[in-house]
Amino acid sequence: MVLGGFGGIPRVVKNLLIINILMLFADFVASSTFNIQLTRVLGLYYFESEYFEPYQIVTHMFMHGGLTHLFFNMFALWMFGRVLESVWGSQRFLIYYFVTGLGAAALHTFVNYLELSSMMNSAQVFMNNPTPEMLSAFINDHISRPSRQVYDFIISWSDQPNNQAYITQAINMVENSVRQQMNIPTVGASGAVFGVLLAFGMLFPNTRLMLLFPPIPIKAKYFVIAYGLIELYLGLTRPGSNIAHFAHLGGMLFGFLLIKYWNRNARKFF
Repeated sequence: MVLGGFGGIPRVVKNLLIINILMLFADFVASSTFNIQLTRVLGLYYFESEYFEPYQIVTHMFMHGGLTHLFFNMFALWMFGRVLESVWGSQRFLIYYFVTGLGAAALHTFVNYLELSSMMNSAQVFMNNPTPEMLSAFINDHISRPSRQVYDFIISWSDQPNNQAYITQAINMVENSVRQQMNIPTVGASGAVFGVLLAFGMLFPNTRLMLLFPPIPIKAKYFVIAYGLIELYLGLTRPGSNIAHFAHLGGMLFGFLLIKYWNRNARKFF
């Protein structure tokens, strides 16, 4: 989308852009020179993961999965964040940015907790009765894109359901699936950026944005509502995907609540 006429880049947005760009560069250097993936060190892990560290609650907001991921987040931050900082001032904008980013992490972690609890319960049910049918049910319920080899294994095991080697392999498969799901790091400023987008839609609801695809104008309030509904739909229908849809929704939710709190005594909101 295209938006213009709002001046230069204020201090907080400029520093956030610089830090995020530098962290992606540092990740490239660390990976290529020292074989260290900073996204796996500074990304946010589930709190029961062996790799979880408290500092990741903040550091994950400055790490990205690649240049494209960084570009779209920083483009949106530059486009909408500079307007908000000009209106609110640097201190309030910085508070808002971190509240929405941390709120996004909180909702994402809560949804992860629900999904992993269900997954671990299903795993325990399978362990109590390891059969090809129970493995198939576990895979269908909790693995978004299982490989062809998994289905081939289930078919082979079905021919010899009492084969201890197959049972052992199946148990290892389920345990590894739970462990892998728990050890997936979350990175990106998307939660805070979605909060910024929500705030722009609330402060400037009738501002017209020009979409790139398709190239049509749309009011900010309708764009925010549509984006939120899409994220909710994708979050509910595509669990286990590599996009943290509920983190995006968390940023919007906490942004909405904070704005309402700030304006609780105002007769009219901007």
